Order: sequence, then C-alpha cells, then structure tokens
Amino acid sequence: MTLIKSISGIRGTIGGKAGEGLTPVDILKFTAAYGKWIVSKTGKNKIVIGRDARISGEMMRNLIAGTLQSIGIDVVDLGLSTTPTVEIAVTEERAGGGIIITASHNPKQWNALKLLNADGEFISDQDGKDVLELAETMDTINFSEVDELGCVRLDGTYLQKHIDKILALPLVNVELIRKANFKVVIDCVNSTGGIFVPALLKALGVETIHELYCTPDGNFPHNPEPLPENLVALSQEVLAKKADFGIAVDPDVDRLCFIAEDGVAFGEEYTLVAVSDYILKAQGGNTVSNLSSTRALRDVTEQAGFTYNASAVGEVNVVNKMKATHAIIGGEGNGGVIYPELHYGRDALVGIALFLTHLAQLGKSVSQLKASYPLYFISKNKMTPTEGMDIDGLLKKVQDKYIDQPHSTIDGLKIEFGKEWVHLRKSNTEAIIRIYSESTSEANANNLATRLIADMNEILGA
Repeated sequence: MTLIKSISGIRGTIGGKAGEGLTPVDILKFTAAYGKWIVSKTGKNKIVIGRDARISGEMMRNLIAGTLQSIGIDVVDLGLSTTPTVEIAVTEERAGGGIIITASHNPKQWNALKLLNADGEFISDQDGKDVLELAETMDTINFSEVDELGCVRLDGTYLQKHIDKILALPLVNVELIRKANFKVVIDCVNSTGGIFVPALLKALGVETIHELYCTPDGNFPHNPEPLPENLVALSQEVLAKKADFGIAVDPDVDRLCFIAEDGVAFGEEYTLVAVSDYILKAQGGNTVSNLSSTRALRDVTEQAGFTYNASAVGEVNVVNKMKATHAIIGGEGNGGVIYPELHYGRDALVGIALFLTHLAQLGKSVSQLKASYPLYFISKNKMTPTEGMDIDGLLKKVQDKYIDQPHSTIDGLKIEFGKEWVHLRKSNTEAIIRIYSESTSEANANNLATRLIADMNEILGA
C-alpha cells in the first residue's frame, strides 16, 4: 500500500491500513483539514467536487462530500467530470476551493484528492504544507452540530458550460473545423473523457467519431498513461478506419496526445508545441513549459520572436511562471496544455479545439504537421535511491562535475550540452530519481542518460 502527500495532492492506493494506503480514515482526515483551511483562508463555506470514472471514485465521493458537510461546508458535486471542468466550476460558483477525485494517469488501484484554491488552480506548495500540518491535528477540528451541517447540490450543467466557453474563444474556429470534415478515432480509457470528448467534437462540427474505450466505468483497458506503448489499439483503429488522426486523453482529461493518420504517435511532447505554434502565429507572446519538457517549444517560440521560460516540474509551478512572464500559452510535455484565455489549468478539451483549428487552417495531415517542427527525442529513465541516500548531495556533486556547462538548479539539476540536455530530479509522486534527457536522436538521448547514470554511480561508489 502507498500513500503520497505532495504538491500533486494526496495520492495513494485504495485499501490497507490507515496512514499506509488511501483509506477512509485518511480521506476523512485530509478532507476535513482542507475544508477547514479553505474556510479560514477565504471565509467561504462552499467547495466544488468532481471525479473521474475510477472504480473507487463513488466511494471517495461519498466520504468527501459527507466530511465537508460535517464541518458545515456546502458541496457542489459535478459528478463524473474532468479536472479542467472542476477548475472552471470553482470560479463560476465563487467557491472557496475544489477537490478533484482522480489519480490522473495512475492505474486503477490508485486514487487521489487534487486540491484547488479559490481561483480554481492547484494550491501552492506552502498551502499544501499548511493543509498537511492541520491534518495531523485532527483533535483540534470542531465538527458541526446538526443545524449547521452543509448541504450537497448535484450540478450536471458544467459539461455544456465548459464546451460553451471553449467555443466562445476567438482562436477556436468551428466553421473551419466543420469544413475540414475530419474523421477521428478517440481512446478515452473508459473514463470521463468518454462523456466529454465526443460531446466537444460534435460541438466543433466533427461528424465522424469512432469511439474506443469510451464507457466511463473505470475499467481501464490498458495502462491509462497516454504514451505510444499504451495506445497500440488506437493506432490500429486509426489505420483500420482510415481516420485523419486519433485522440487519446488520460482518465481526468488534462493530458492530450494524438496519433497521426499513418498510425504513428504525434508525441505527447508535441501537443503543446503544435498548439503554441498556432497561438504564436495568431497573436504572439511568451511561452512556458517545465524543465523536463522538449526544447522544441523554445525553438518555435524564439523563431517567432518571443521569449520562452522554464519552470520547475508541477502544474502550479508552470502557472506561476506563466503569470510572472505574461505567457500566452504554456503547459507540460506530458500533453498538458494551459491556455490562460480560458483558465490556468491543463485542459485536454481546449487543447483539442485549438489543435483542430490549427490543423484545419493549415490543411496539412498530422504527420506533415509533425515534420514541420524541430525533431527531438526524450529518454525517460529513473534510479531508485537507497534508504538514507543524500540525493541533494549527490546532485550537487554532479553539478560540480559539470560546473562549466549551462545549468539550472530550480528543480533538481538540469544541464545543457548545446541543444541536448539532461534533467535529474526527485519525483513528486514516487520514491525515485527521474532522469530525463533529450537530443536530436533517440540513441544520443539514451547515451546522455547512460552517461549521467554512470556519473552518479561513480560518485556513489567513491
């Protein structure tokens, strides 16, 4: 059993003992602490909740809604929803915050509480620490008496509200998409994308939609992370249906990737690159992604005459950097598109609308669009630290070894070698060191990772 408390929320495997897995005791504790923190922070006693289609989602929803009621908080329950939809609903409802019940791309035994502030954005690292500290002092929390209990309101209107907001964006061109007459295959991993993605595509004028794994019952047919190795069936279906492209989202619909007409993955890293290219050409402005994302975004941004900036890994860090640099588009290389014109959160739905407009405007195939961008390959590796290992000390010694190379210590250690780079950092969600490297060929990216792993092993053995 696993329970992880981090900037990404309270995440764990369902079952086991309290404090070791994500159990009802843990859910109650963290929900009550968050609810009390929201009221003290905002003075508002309203919180929006929504969930993906995980098998454990209904159980968690009942515990979370009941706990919030027990401390006098009114709950707006969106039911089966998406992460970006809940984010939008928080501000529309003028709520104090929101809880999204999802473990994102993790397998079905996982679930989580993703915590939002009153702006519908993920709470900061310091706010998260405050919530965790409050959770450890449960005996100080006063639960409400019977006449002061909160109420629950079910609200199923936000699917359409979210779509309407996307359609109203100046850079989303429904008529252009309709005329393109796209034939699309979608893989929604049997979660809430199976409800939201077809509805959006139909609203955009896409008439031919072949649905793959769109029953929102939480029985994931494959590993739910939208990576090429997990999307074999989607690739095959694109070819079989002679579709223009395939679309895949993760269980909570904040990550987006495409399969080209030839069955080849467009690459999750290039979702943000393509959408940013469209936004840059339409209006211009700065861009942001995290340190572990492809250099292609920097190349496309600088070619357009604007400035690219990198943030630490984590959506809240990307959003903060976007606000600080007045970025018009940003996100993460995992297929996460953040378009501030709509809201500050990763949103696969707005990503689909912008990508399809871009594609329709250019009149290119998806493979032709990919070929128009700088080609990079990212190698993703990891190292499991031994108990008690001084990871910060290890990274400092690696930094000293490459002190003459351009490098960043914003989040772990990123070292640049011309247009190549390697990023070493402690994971926010797992007890591992992530080792990401990028180059203009897969072999070179792998070799760079191997080189840095050997450096770390040499330091550890010294």
